[in-house]
Amino acid sequence: MEISNQSSVTEFIIMGFPNLQDFHTLFFILLLLIYLFTICGNVVIFTVIRSDARLHTPMYFFISILSFLEIWYTAATIPKMLSNLLRERKSISFTGCLLQTYFLHSLGATECYLLTAMAYDRYLAICNPLRYPAIMTSKMCIQLVAGCWICGLLGPMAEIILVSRLPFCGPNEIQHIFCDFPPLLTLACTDTSTNVLVDFIINACKILVTFLLILMSYLRIIRAILKIHTSKGQRKAFSTCSAHLTVVLIFFGSILFMYVRLTKSYSLDYDRALSVVYAVLTPFLNPIIYSLRNKEIKEALKRMIQKQKIFTNDTRPSTFF
Repeated sequence: MEISNQSSVTEFIIMGFPNLQDFHTLFFILLLLIYLFTICGNVVIFTVIRSDARLHTPMYFFISILSFLEIWYTAATIPKMLSNLLRERKSISFTGCLLQTYFLHSLGATECYLLTAMAYDRYLAICNPLRYPAIMTSKMCIQLVAGCWICGLLGPMAEIILVSRLPFCGPNEIQHIFCDFPPLLTLACTDTSTNVLVDFIINACKILVTFLLILMSYLRIIRAILKIHTSKGQRKAFSTCSAHLTVVLIFFGSILFMYVRLTKSYSLDYDRALSVVYAVLTPFLNPIIYSLRNKEIKEALKRMIQKQKIFTNDTRPSTFF
């Protein structure tokens, strides 16, 4: 990714929450605990699914990929946020800022596409159960995941290239908690209408299209569930997609208000709060939603712990009397 511009600005200062300076130590501890839980929770889910043969199904394959993705998604922003909470000068280089923005949007886009693929998987499983095994094969799952990653990683390239060519010659204070396109564009000392238009079109297509596809899938899923005659069958069918639907509503609800809006009249604190929701809280809630509300994952985790205990007992040296 070639970065070349004619800026006099070589670094940016990330302002974070300037009105809450006295609570930075508390925020650091809280954010650190959230980050550690997010990493550990997603690693556990990924490991449990990949190691338990009973969970080698398309639905759990997608969940494991989502957990893997969340690990890197949080790594794009939270470590730097933790560092800034401990430093008086909260600086980031020009190149580092663009890289953070790129990974935030590329991994975020990958999550949009992956959640869409998961909705399609649930649609096929509930609405076309007889054809489901023939359609959602291992090859199809791998192709869908590969497509999500490729489209996600290539998506923000045009925006990054356009921003890298903007001149930044004035204030260098980013009124946000991390680097992102909207606060960066406000610092450019030239007309950014083209960048704003490109940013809006890409985000609208990426977020709205995927969200509408997910919405259509779930409307058909709900219609199919309502046709099931027994309440037990309805609960069982809906339980397989309720966790995914919860994640979709939290994630898309925040990024829609952040990136797909015609007015910019919201306060800076409003934007910062929304950023915390999709960059911190959503990855934090994923392990809770997919583990505490999923009986099969909890049972697989118990089996893995029991196997570990048996292995430990078998390898313990014997004592002779």
